[in-house]
Amino acid sequence: MIKVLELIGDYFLFLWKVFSRPDKWKEFFKKLLFEINSMGIGSLLIVSIVAIAMGSVITIQTALQIESSWVPTWTVGFTVRTSVIMELCPTIISLLLVGNLGSRITSEIGSMRVTEQIDALEVIGLNSASYLVLPKVIASLIVNPILIIISIFFAIMGGYITVLLTGVVSGYDFIDGLTSFFRMYDVYYALTKTVVFAFVISTISSFYGYRIEGGALELGEANTRSIVVASFVILVLNLVITQIML
Repeated sequence: MIKVLELIGDYFLFLWKVFSRPDKWKEFFKKLLFEINSMGIGSLLIVSIVAIAMGSVITIQTALQIESSWVPTWTVGFTVRTSVIMELCPTIISLLLVGNLGSRITSEIGSMRVTEQIDALEVIGLNSASYLVLPKVIASLIVNPILIIISIFFAIMGGYITVLLTGVVSGYDFIDGLTSFFRMYDVYYALTKTVVFAFVISTISSFYGYRIEGGALELGEANTRSIVVASFVILVLNLVITQIML
């Protein structure tokens, strides 16, 4: 328990160092643009594929569960839209990004720590935590919500294509369900979760990479630990945010 409290304390002290004024604004914006491009382009393909698969699966499962003639067929589209926007895309895609973006961040910063590049930055007077981590955090806060919006689009598109190919319900009924009882608050709820999860992914992954001691073996252990911890925190925060907002 004491070690857990020490770890939490180290994490918040690390955040204090990260969210300080950048030493060189020109370098900061240059690294920020690089991270936005790297995170966005690098994750777009896998996010799109997973979203299409999720939309297809949830469409088929929902259609198979609705067997009663008393249940209108547009319920399939309504259920798919609600599930995709409120839970599947914000949470599942964020967990996917833990493995994709989070592991990359941990490996990158951890490698710099192992090769003493971080020590070199501190020797020349730079705040290494802010210089290396802050662009990644801000880029994640910008990119992740965009990726989630794109994943919602592809998930719904995957469900619609599935309906057209399988005929479980008509395309008209599916679209009717998609547009029925729509609440913009659901989108706000999804994006709120996404921003919180993006912060968790970027900061926890950076934290474990930054504090690594040792070599390649310790780097692998830190990578695994960061993925496990970030995933656990996301699931806990998902419950907390749901209780607060819904």
